[in-house]
Amino acid sequence: MARPLLALFVALLAAGSALAQTGGLRGFVTGADDGQPLIGATVLAQPVDADGNPQGDPRGSATDIDGLYVIPRLDVGPYVVRVSYVGYETQSELVTIDAGPLRSYDVALAVETGDFEVVVESERSAGGARVTAGVQAIDPKDIDIVPAPDVSGDLVSYLTTSPGVVTTGDRGGQLFVRGGEPSQNLVLLDGMALYQPFHVLGFYSAFPSDILAGADLYAGGYPARFGGQVSSVLDIQTRNGNKREFAAAASVAPFVSAARVEGPLIPGAASFVVSGRKSVVEEGASRIVDQDLPYDFGDVFGKVHGVLTPNAQLSVQGIHTYDRGTIGEDVGGDVPEEVGYRNTAAGLRFLYLPNVSALRAEILVNVSQLESEQGLDTLRNVPLRASSIGRLNAETNLTFYLPSVDLHTGVFVRTNRLTSELRLAGGDNLEEYFTEAGAYFEPELRLGGLSLQGGLRIQSYPNDGRTYLEPRARVVWQGGSHELSAAGGLYHQEVIGVNDRRDVANVFTAWTRARDEEVPSAWHGIVGYRVTPAPWLELVAEGYVKFLDNLQVAEWTAFPRFSTGTQPATGEVYGLDTRVEVRARNAYAYLSYGLSEVTYDAQGPNLELWYGTETLRFNPPHDRRHQLNALVSTTVAGVDLSARFQFGSGLPFTRALGFDRFISPNSPPDVFETPGTRRVIYERPYNGRLPTFHRLDLSADRTFALSAGLDLTAQIALINAYDRANVFYYDTFTLRRVDQLPLIPSFGIKLAVND
Repeated sequence: MARPLLALFVALLAAGSALAQTGGLRGFVTGADDGQPLIGATVLAQPVDADGNPQGDPRGSATDIDGLYVIPRLDVGPYVVRVSYVGYETQSELVTIDAGPLRSYDVALAVETGDFEVVVESERSAGGARVTAGVQAIDPKDIDIVPAPDVSGDLVSYLTTSPGVVTTGDRGGQLFVRGGEPSQNLVLLDGMALYQPFHVLGFYSAFPSDILAGADLYAGGYPARFGGQVSSVLDIQTRNGNKREFAAAASVAPFVSAARVEGPLIPGAASFVVSGRKSVVEEGASRIVDQDLPYDFGDVFGKVHGVLTPNAQLSVQGIHTYDRGTIGEDVGGDVPEEVGYRNTAAGLRFLYLPNVSALRAEILVNVSQLESEQGLDTLRNVPLRASSIGRLNAETNLTFYLPSVDLHTGVFVRTNRLTSELRLAGGDNLEEYFTEAGAYFEPELRLGGLSLQGGLRIQSYPNDGRTYLEPRARVVWQGGSHELSAAGGLYHQEVIGVNDRRDVANVFTAWTRARDEEVPSAWHGIVGYRVTPAPWLELVAEGYVKFLDNLQVAEWTAFPRFSTGTQPATGEVYGLDTRVEVRARNAYAYLSYGLSEVTYDAQGPNLELWYGTETLRFNPPHDRRHQLNALVSTTVAGVDLSARFQFGSGLPFTRALGFDRFISPNSPPDVFETPGTRRVIYERPYNGRLPTFHRLDLSADRTFALSAGLDLTAQIALINAYDRANVFYYDTFTLRRVDQLPLIPSFGIKLAVND
């Protein structure tokens, strides 16, 4: 496979060199105030004559996550290059294009000092309704609008406003995207995989908005660069530290205390940023609500970024998260088992732009590890359940900028390690290593308002001799205020996470490989329509379908025992997401509604004995048929006011008819002396529905300028403002009800310092 890819690379490089005999323009657009890349800035090159009069049509480009733009195949001669970005002064300059290599032209835009009356719609690429064929671009500024019990925003709060994202609630840190399981989501932070990045308390993830440059949520139909999971991709990019001056911030709230420090290592060329958060739930929030909240969690992130040459940049980053707590409550005399998990990831990212070609090259090398445990074996002082997953990843991603085509291609190789130690009766222990390698090829053709992207991913597992070909496709047509889009593809997943979904309060995941000849797979299909009837109004509707095959779900048993034993299943997901977004000068409103159905068909020999059929059809516990989110924000007298309302129809759960004690018939039992094993007598799986969920969250923020470079932000928030008693779960063995968190008043302050 390496030799054909090398030949392809050389051919494309030669083609790029030939095209460069005309000329071209490329460079980075940053903010003059802090050196941060400006994502989505518009760069237009207008050919002019000797007197500066326009000649012909302009050519343009938008900057990517690195602030990079590329305009290839320009005729030689003078051009007026105009660079614009909302909130910054537009810059225009006369630039001469010569034949040969692309000319480097970097721009640092100054912050606009005047007031803004109008937001230029074409320059806004993020927002609640900015969804195209399943992908939503997320801006950190939008995250901060969502009410949360913290002065700084968190990415998970914004994700849950999406109509296709279902959460278990205030506790557990589990997200289900358009019918998929949490272990079927691929989460990347600067290219590093994080397997369980959402904290044990549902308001928080490993991603505070303070460290984010942007994020893309692919709810389905994602391109060929991504693979290994069958549900969704969350691709997160962190921002670089301030290259001009030192800055710091610290905040205190009833749930979390946080701090951030950043600044230049080499002014204008290299910077660092360090961020950390620590929960203070037991000292703060638990006293406010007069309820035990046994949670301890936190995260720390660090990044160093440097501009090595005008054509090369390097960043080194790392993150560590930890969580510990009991998800359920003591409702029947048995104290819930404590769960804990830790994510650790580190890596480097090298970005290179060779002079000889319109090429962007990215090299990623990183390592990721998740360790999970639950319960305690008091005799040996070790966890009753422990599991880990880790990988060492190396990949190269190339983009060739041709006249009407952007060609994306790349190769990757990974070494993976899985372990499980389940120290219960009948539990499983395993440790295995395996390698995966592959490549992808994905041209993107642009014809006026039409964009066509077809791709092929090759995913190979040499240990098993398995190789999968995964076709992908994406089509987007834009005409005036209208946009039509569609996406689809085939996806496979070698590593599966096994959860016991009978117990909502159990978030422990055991990682294992697919046992059967075929690994889990999914076909995705998405069709969407977006219209912008006015600069301040946007409407979106998306229909989607997913066909899931070779799923491995936890084996169904009446015994309270967990193992990596699975049974095969297939699944179908159908849904419709609708969104409305209104952006005015001093107000914002967003409304989303999702309608969906998730159905599994499980097969197993025991099902015939229990239910009279070898195939059992059911709706899994994340099947939320109706979901509504409303978000409103405005500013009154310098105070930022936000309100969010959530509604969700009831989730499926399994009713228990009663209990008994099981005694093995291997020998004549002594029913007076042998206690037997406790067993639950279930109805058919997930035949009941929990009550509906709804909640109102409110927040008010005000920032005070204490002095030059010193700001104080104060926040008041009400989570679950009308104290709705939302059901978390019904305890399987006592049939008692456990609720989500009650009304939580929150008070927080944040101090920010800039030189």
